[in-house]
Amino acid sequence: MKTKKTLLLILGICLLFSCKKNEKQRVENNAVVYYGGDIITMTGENPEYAEAIVVRDGRILFVGDSSEAMEIAGNGHQMIDLNGKTLMPSFIDPHSHFINSLGMSTQANCSPSPVGEADNVAGVVKALQNLQSEKNIPDGKLIMGYGYDDTVMPEGKLLNRDDLDEAFPNNPVMVMHVSLHGAVLNSKALEQFGFSEKTETPPGGIIVRKPGTNKPYGLIMETAFLPIFSQLPKPTEEELLQQIKDGQMIYAAAGVTTAQDGAAHLGDIQIVQKGADNKSLFIDVVSYPFITEFDTIFKLYSADDFGKYNNRFKLGGIKITIDGSPQGRTALFTTPYLTGGPSGEENWLGESTFSQDEVNQMLKNVYDKGLQSTFHANGDGAIDMCIKAHEFASNGNPTKERRTTIIHSQFVRPDQLDKYVEYNMIPSLYTEHTFFFADAHIKNRGLEQASFISPMKTAISKGLKPTNHTDFNVAPIDQMMVVWTAVNRVSRNGEVIGADERISPYQALKAITINAAYQYFEEAKKGTLENGKLADLVIPDNNPLKVDPMKIKEIKVLETIKEGETIYKKN
Repeated sequence: MKTKKTLLLILGICLLFSCKKNEKQRVENNAVVYYGGDIITMTGENPEYAEAIVVRDGRILFVGDSSEAMEIAGNGHQMIDLNGKTLMPSFIDPHSHFINSLGMSTQANCSPSPVGEADNVAGVVKALQNLQSEKNIPDGKLIMGYGYDDTVMPEGKLLNRDDLDEAFPNNPVMVMHVSLHGAVLNSKALEQFGFSEKTETPPGGIIVRKPGTNKPYGLIMETAFLPIFSQLPKPTEEELLQQIKDGQMIYAAAGVTTAQDGAAHLGDIQIVQKGADNKSLFIDVVSYPFITEFDTIFKLYSADDFGKYNNRFKLGGIKITIDGSPQGRTALFTTPYLTGGPSGEENWLGESTFSQDEVNQMLKNVYDKGLQSTFHANGDGAIDMCIKAHEFASNGNPTKERRTTIIHSQFVRPDQLDKYVEYNMIPSLYTEHTFFFADAHIKNRGLEQASFISPMKTAISKGLKPTNHTDFNVAPIDQMMVVWTAVNRVSRNGEVIGADERISPYQALKAITINAAYQYFEEAKKGTLENGKLADLVIPDNNPLKVDPMKIKEIKVLETIKEGETIYKKN
């Protein structure tokens, strides 16, 4: 009996150690196998699918056959059945303004439909009043809104200082223009930020005056608007940390794991840097300091600090703004606007933010430090300035691969695209304008020129690797809407704008995955599903390559994964 008890005890101990060993193996083997759905690798010129993908330690371990995937994953791996859903590389934002996402929860959505409900002046005022009531904003405190689009206001009735004064006699109010290049302010806000009838309009700036007077009428644009940024109220430390989290979640919910903060000011950089320092960033953020901050930035950072992540924050290069927005009639063209200037100017070409000589020297300073530059240029006149600056600043070697990116490039000409090819430049296009602003472009520039905005197909046919962006928060950070506009090019009114420039859904996806990774010098670790790359993944509820092209914008993100960890999951 004693021998039998001893034997049972030994067997029990062995079984316990065996269980512990298996449990340890399961804990140590954190591999995850995704299978059972459309796994789009985004490799190659045509769509390619895999049966399974293995993820371990934040990276892709294997992509391919299911049986081989499970063998490579080893004992104790986790299996995730996609149940027919789609998995692909997560989206990479080629251009937006990450810093603006931080305050959106404290601002009124003054966008017209379908983004908001402010389809007229009364709608803008109502959105602001609702915010004031919901947030219990006291007298004297600034009330802010975003998304005001003057191009869709009915009967040409535009928001002005008087409208806001009547509704908000006791508060300063500022409503951001949809272009992000200006805002409409009421009298208290104009006074707070130092605008009066004695304020001169700076070069490259717009201060709309009340008819018959020299008094500012509310709309402040371009260089006249820039000083306002440094004067905006600063959040508390606690508010800032929450805003950093909320801002990232807007991107994560759209399937984006790499975001851009374009034209960042020093204060913006310090905010994101603070988030990185306390390890609050769960997506990658790439910042491009604005050229006017150049000297200040290099008192705090060196050129060696650029181009590498620190706790998911990276300084990518320097941003140079050449002109304004075509819908705001501040973009620079080589031919006049059909509708004149924003203040009634005749034979209006738009204006450049800086002179050609200034831009030449600015870019040379960037290139001399070995850094990437991104330009903001909408009109063909502004794009001409970018090309001339590149030729001047490149020290006799304009074809060197610098990945200089021309953000927007909306009204680029075919001959300018040829220069992009010759000089290894990247057009980051903006096909959402075919929906949101097509009517304004046709009115301002004519149907022929408007039909060639963001010419994705022509750019691809010339061998370029165009990206496609939202310019968030000009447009929502909705990547399926980006794809939909590139594929369909349909306006608000249901008209096709530039049918010849429509591209396939796969080409449209490349613009926000592997092409965008290339724009950031990150194609070796992002943008496709390949062994060794980061496990940055997105699971949409449908396959954009297989649905009716007109239904692509209805696709929703179910889950977003950053380096193997779920950072967003739809409830």
